[in-house]
Parts: sequence; structure tokens; C-alpha cells
Amino acid sequence: MNLRRVAAIARKELLHVLRDPRSLGMAIALPMLMLFVFGYALTLDVDHVAMIVWDQSGTPASRELVSRFAGSPYFSVRGYVDNPRALERAIDSGEALMALVVPRDFARRLAVGPEAPVQLIVNGVDSNTATIAIGYADVLAEIFTQERTLGRRPPAGPAVRVPLDVRSRVWFNAELESKNYIVPGLIAVIMMVISAMLTSLTFAGEWERGTMEQLISTPVRGRELILGKLAPYFVIGLLDMALAVLVGQFLFHVPLRGNVALLFGIASVFLTGVLAMGMLISIVTKTQLLACQLAMTATFLPSFLLSGFIFAIVNMPRPIQCITYLVPARYFIGILKGIYLKGVGLEILALDAGLLVLFAAAVTLAASLKFKKKLSG
Repeated sequence: MNLRRVAAIARKELLHVLRDPRSLGMAIALPMLMLFVFGYALTLDVDHVAMIVWDQSGTPASRELVSRFAGSPYFSVRGYVDNPRALERAIDSGEALMALVVPRDFARRLAVGPEAPVQLIVNGVDSNTATIAIGYADVLAEIFTQERTLGRRPPAGPAVRVPLDVRSRVWFNAELESKNYIVPGLIAVIMMVISAMLTSLTFAGEWERGTMEQLISTPVRGRELILGKLAPYFVIGLLDMALAVLVGQFLFHVPLRGNVALLFGIASVFLTGVLAMGMLISIVTKTQLLACQLAMTATFLPSFLLSGFIFAIVNMPRPIQCITYLVPARYFIGILKGIYLKGVGLEILALDAGLLVLFAAAVTLAASLKFKKKLSG
């Protein structure tokens, strides 16, 4: 392999990128834009759930229960109603996600116990949010009941005891903020999509401009041409990675507990594989439009849906779980979360890192062999 020829091809490709503001914008601005938009828009946190109250009791006990919801960061009391039609209208219009209905005999039944039922009406269109909101409401109601029960001492008999005291401790994401979970995975998804799209236009562009025949007629070998075209985009990819890490650290305040050198080392392997994947697509399709469409289909949907970024892989059907092993973003996302949140090293991440090395080597070899066939064909 002649390094001078590789450097010449890399210089040619770099000049092409610098002279084309659209390519440069796609390479630098688009990843940052996607990180800003998705970083702020995507959230798994359920808080400030809009609710309305129909307090038929109107007693200090019912007002105390309502105040528990109003004072909680998970609920936002938007108003009060006094009839079922107004309640239904508020739910139907989307003004409130849920409604708390306190019956007239609430205070009396609470005083004589053991049960004082209240009704919770929830809009179940978004089933995930509705389930989480119901869980929050159940916890608040349980705490309210325990405090009222423990504060009441019967005239005879043993004192009321709480048999179990559960004290939870959360590791790695103590605040339970979804941005700490989303941003590392988002970096992997964006890097995979943008990198593959950039290189998917390289060889296809040469074919459409009619310059591929000139490259074929030169002494440059297939693997030298591939490495030369890959080098500028590899540098751009590392720059995007550095900007994404800085944005995650200083804008979203996602903790980076692991080794930064290890992070960029594994990111380099991932970038090499994805860039080579884009080149393989470009070599096969020969047209920029088809190459861009195929690159988007082969990267965005699998990395977004089948990598564990949003949906847990263990909850997927068994055949789909088997397919996820073919998605390289699955391994890179696991590595990013391990380095970012857990601070672990290669002793834990060795298997995922090894599979990324295998992916990068296999795709680069496939691109080289496929281009040799084009040269000979």
C-alpha cells in the first residue's frame, strides 16, 4: 500500500468537502442540530401531570389529600370542577390527563376506617404515561393513608406498626433523569446515521460526475482509494464526537465518569465501521439518491428502534432480539452508557468492543472486495 497515494486521495476528498458547504453543513451542523433537538425533545420523565379535582367532600381531610397532589412535582392541579360533565370536557379537550374525584363521605369513612376510597380517572391514550401517573398517585395515596393511620391511636389494643421500611438507593443515575440515559444513546444514533450518510455519497458521486473512470485509470488501488476517501470523514466524525461530548457535558450536564481516552478509542472503531458501511452502500448503488435512501434506512431505523436506545431489548419478541445482534449501535450504546454512567473499563466492555472491531474489519473488507469487483467489471 502506497501511503502517498492514500494521502493524495484524502486531500482530494477533503477539498471536495470544504468546497461544498452542504456537505460541510451535514458533517458538522446537522449532528449538533439533531443532538439539541432530540436531547431536549426526547424525555422519558413523567412529571407535572395535568390534573383536575372534583372535591365533593369539601372537608379539611379532602383538602389535605388534594394538597398532597398539588405539592408534588409529579402533578399539576389545573383547576376544580363541580359536575361530571365539566370533568369529562376537561379530559376530552386535553386540558387534564387525569381527574381526582373525592366522594362526599370521604372524611367520615377516613375517620372510622379502614378504607376511604377515592376515584382516579386517567386518559389512557398514552398508556405508558398513564401507567406511570397511576403509580405516582398510588404512592401518594399510600403515604397519605399511612400518615393518617399512624397518627390515630385507638383507645384500646396495640399501637399501629408499619412492618416493612423500604429505603431505596439508585446507582449510576441517582436523580433518575432520563437525559442521562438518552444523551449517550443519542450520540451513538447520530454518529451512525450521519457517518453512513456522508460516505454513502462518495463513490456514488464519482460515478454521477463521471470522474470514477479517471480514478480507475490511475495507479491507485482499490483499498488505497477506500482508505483515502475514508480518512477525511474519519477526522470529521471524531470532531463531531468531541463536540457531542462537550455538549452533553456542559449543556445537558450528563456525568462522564469513565475514561475519555477509552471513549474516543472505541468511538474510532465504531466510526471506521460505519464509514466503511456507507462506502459499501455507495459502491453498490452508484447513485447518490439511492445511496442516501439506503443509508438512512439501514442506519436510522435499526439504531433508533433495535439498539436498546429507547425500547428495552429484553421486552422485544425473541426473533426481534436475535435481529438486534446485527445492529452495531446496540454495542456502542452499551459501551457509551457503561463509560458515561458507570465508569467501567474494558474489563466489562471487552465483548462489546471486540464485536465492534469485528464489525469494522468485516465491513471494510467487504467494501474493498466489492470495489475490486467493480474495477474488474
